[in-house]
Amino acid sequence: MRTPRARTTRLRRESWGFAIGSLFFALGVVPWYADAVGAVWDAATFFAGSVFFTLAAFIQLALSGRRPPHRSSSPAEFADWWSAAVQFLGTLLFNVSTGAVLVGALQQSSTASTGWVPDAWGSAAFLLSSAAALVAAYRRHELWDPDARTAHGTWLNMAGSVAFGFSAVGAYVLPATAEVFDMRWVNVGTFVGAVCFFLAAVLARRSMEYEERHSRLPSA
Repeated sequence: MRTPRARTTRLRRESWGFAIGSLFFALGVVPWYADAVGAVWDAATFFAGSVFFTLAAFIQLALSGRRPPHRSSSPAEFADWWSAAVQFLGTLLFNVSTGAVLVGALQQSSTASTGWVPDAWGSAAFLLSSAAALVAAYRRHELWDPDARTAHGTWLNMAGSVAFGFSAVGAYVLPATAEVFDMRWVNVGTFVGAVCFFLAAVLARRSMEYEERHSRLPSA
């Protein structure tokens, strides 16, 4: 009698980038770290985190059906692809905003302010992406990889996106004083959002048994 094989899992490929990027963002807002490394390296930390986000988002977009949805696509496939596409756009916007802060810190390292303030458009893209991901998660049986979206992972990403949204509100520059609305919102929102994204990434596992079975299927 054949002994049934244990179901093993491994961290998804895109999850590595999201996990590492989240750690960089969480570290960047810790006051003792920012004070210890200075404005330039703190800005570089955020920029590196955004690059890892973009690499991971590109992998996820490439795996989300591998092409834009069409008329015959299921609602889950449609939501999954658009979630990944909007998320990828959001990471590019974070590349721009973190890169601008890094360039500014390099040019005026002695007077540059430490840290990064969230990009409102990037945060909005993350919120839209998370909403579409929830649709895909609750119809995951329609996806080519059922492990691609899970309820706990998508809700954690939604919580992280909401936290980034709060940080973006805190980063609003008041016209009267030319100062941000509330840096505490910025730091707490960014840290909480990064922790949520990290947890969602490390909990995203791919079934090895499913992957081996899928790889043996004839290609279309």
